[in-house]
Amino acid sequence: MLILSSSPHGYVFSTTARVSSSSSVSSSSKLSLISCSLPLRSSVRKFPCFVLCCSSKARGMVEMVQDKESAVAVAASSSPADLGHSRTFLDVQTEEDLLSGIKKEVEAGSIPSNVAQAMEELYQNYRNAVFQSGIPNADGIVLSNMTVALDRIFKDVEDPFVFSPYHKAIREPFDYYMFGQNYIRPLIDFRSSYVGNISVFNEMEEELRQGHNIVLISNHQTEADPAVIALLLEATHPHIAENVTYVAGDRVITDPLCKPFSMGRNLLCVYSKKHMYDVPELAEMKKRSNTRSLKEMALLLSCSMTSLT
Repeated sequence: MLILSSSPHGYVFSTTARVSSSSSVSSSSKLSLISCSLPLRSSVRKFPCFVLCCSSKARGMVEMVQDKESAVAVAASSSPADLGHSRTFLDVQTEEDLLSGIKKEVEAGSIPSNVAQAMEELYQNYRNAVFQSGIPNADGIVLSNMTVALDRIFKDVEDPFVFSPYHKAIREPFDYYMFGQNYIRPLIDFRSSYVGNISVFNEMEEELRQGHNIVLISNHQTEADPAVIALLLEATHPHIAENVTYVAGDRVITDPLCKPFSMGRNLLCVYSKKHMYDVPELAEMKKRSNTRSLKEMALLLSCSMTSLT
């Protein structure tokens, strides 16, 4: 769910979005844009549907990758205090160094074996996806992005980050937002991807400037969606791209492989009712946290211009 909010007054907008990819993996979801948490006006405005088409191939965006591929490494090296926990992954020069670094930390007892296995699988899957895109310097892009990704995962294993009910994107001393953007960027073919009916987002921005709230409700979100949405909007609507607040479920705020990507987004964190009693002794804590998240959402909708999805 995406909220762009500000005013206690509001409109209801209806639209449909479809994300498609050249790998024939596609999904469609109905989205409703709803402003405010207080009673709505009786009027309803209809907007044309907008379409997000995102190709998973990365051909044709070489220049963009070359401009951005070093950004993660620069951000990672800009905060010695933050990264002082270890340079096991940041100092690697080759794929062999990267994989041996995982093995070394497992042997030292610093990384659980199940997390280490997941880190290796993540590396292989990301490597395969980037290499299949056919972009130049794929090996350098993979190594650059994965060294930082594994370093951030390792840091969270050592010192787990705890999300508050309302989490603000962490932009310093390490910029987790740009980390997520640059990690997903090589997976998108920007020449084949587009946002149809971009005027819908123009109207969203106008409503926000007037102090209205906007909420996008979809039937499903994947872990990569926030970065994909932001990447497709960053050139035309950077304010929306960077300031959306997403509703985040259990896994993306507890899984060590997901957490570094979630830390770069504005989130309202909720625990799923379906999994509320998976660990019975945590059920009451989860309920209290969900109550606080609802209160935070009400404050966002009444006090500030926010986008929430």
